[in-house]
Amino acid sequence: MPPGNLNAAPVTEYLRGWNENDREAIGLVIESLYSELHRIAARMLGAERSDHTLQPSALINELYLRLHSATPPEWRNRAHFLAVATNTLRRILIDHARAHRAEQRGGGEAGIPLHMVDPGAPCSYDDLLIVDEALQELERADPRAARVTELRFFGGLLESEIAEELGISEITVKRDWKFARAWLASHFGAPAPEQSR
Repeated sequence: MPPGNLNAAPVTEYLRGWNENDREAIGLVIESLYSELHRIAARMLGAERSDHTLQPSALINELYLRLHSATPPEWRNRAHFLAVATNTLRRILIDHARAHRAEQRGGGEAGIPLHMVDPGAPCSYDDLLIVDEALQELERADPRAARVTELRFFGGLLESEIAEELGISEITVKRDWKFARAWLASHFGAPAPEQSR
């Protein structure tokens, strides 16, 4: 599927069509946002081990298949779609990491360094699973901070995009991200960055 132009008006129109069960609209949304989805997928994979068996285009194809077979949410706008896509891409990577771990039959779960809390830091399959488990714990402690972290860490979304998707201010996004980094640092047993909130 070739990259399309990132044009908000047609994307909104395609999302509306998707909401109305136009199955062709799914492909049009993916095509229109292909460049952005490719960037997110490449960013996620860039944080993975160098010999990762997935490629950005394969991740996007899997994203298409999962979204096509699932009951979609009521799409609101481009930012909402990108947030859902980020979460779905994360799930694909986690599923892939779990399958890889099962093939390897284990592997220790050592604590990971604080640089793992930063977007784009390289990590192994085990590290990815450890971060995912930590995010699930953070979600129990502070669901919004966990969502901000997911969109920032896995999706590489800008603070303004996260604020738009979650309906909060950019200052709140910054506070949540700062808090989440401190929480994750504490969880991983690393020295915490500056305190927040």
